[in-house]
Amino acid sequence: MTINGSDLLREELKTLKSKDRPEIIQAIATARGFGDLKENAEYHAAKEKQSFIEGRIKDIESKLSNAEIIDITEVNVSNKVVFGSTVTILNFENEKQVKYKLVGEDESDIDKGLISYKAPVSRAIIGKSIDDIVEIVIGDENQTLQILDIEYI
Repeated sequence: MTINGSDLLREELKTLKSKDRPEIIQAIATARGFGDLKENAEYHAAKEKQSFIEGRIKDIESKLSNAEIIDITEVNVSNKVVFGSTVTILNFENEKQVKYKLVGEDESDIDKGLISYKAPVSRAIIGKSIDDIVEIVIGDENQTLQILDIEYI
């Protein structure tokens, strides 16, 4: 996991514990005041949300406790695509350049240019250097990619 990914999970955990958990506890208490719990839709909805929040808290705590956090600025590599690096790629089929940062699964967001290190493109380019040409299959199509630039930021 990158430092940024770790920070985002820690922030989400803080929000879940300090804001969402107390709010749902209050919502459950309020819903109990509406009477019979068997037919109380507000109570059941609040309990379901509480279950989701508690599950997410456990999930984040587990991920953070088991994560290896990698600071790309501390990694001693040069001219190689590695986890955490930002890579500019040229797709020969559509002649488009794209820029991706290789990140952990929880951090990936294609709209922000963040792709998981487990994605097919990532797996194909990890270990490659600038000007290397890589061929991969995405869906039913063969794609030819060239690595134009690698940044370690």
